[in-house]
Amino acid sequence: MDKECQKRIAHITSGFHTCKTAFTAIGDETRQVILLILIQSERSGIRVNEIAERAHLTRPSVSHHLQILKVAGIVDMRKEGTKNYYYISADNTQWKQVKQLIDLIYDSVIHLQKEEEERHL
Repeated sequence: MDKECQKRIAHITSGFHTCKTAFTAIGDETRQVILLILIQSERSGIRVNEIAERAHLTRPSVSHHLQILKVAGIVDMRKEGTKNYYYISADNTQWKQVKQLIDLIYDSVIHLQKEEEERHL
């Protein structure tokens, strides 16, 4: 294994560690439904009651899943008085790190494919 490959493996390993909670959070089907609702909502956010209504879930269930997504750095929340509004943002979340990890893995796979093709020429 050359130094470049070792470097990529180290970055991927670090990325897996950094994004582990985010991947676990978005792996749940209920949270995926909530994420889809958030993606379709206004940038200013949406309240738990509205998410619960759209997802056909109870309010406590939505609150539980939103807390997991928030702790994982997948969604953000803003307070307006006593009301909480949840939203997806590229800022202050893990989305950039997740994308960078996926891109790094993809680039590594492409690199390996090219090396394999070159060996067979």
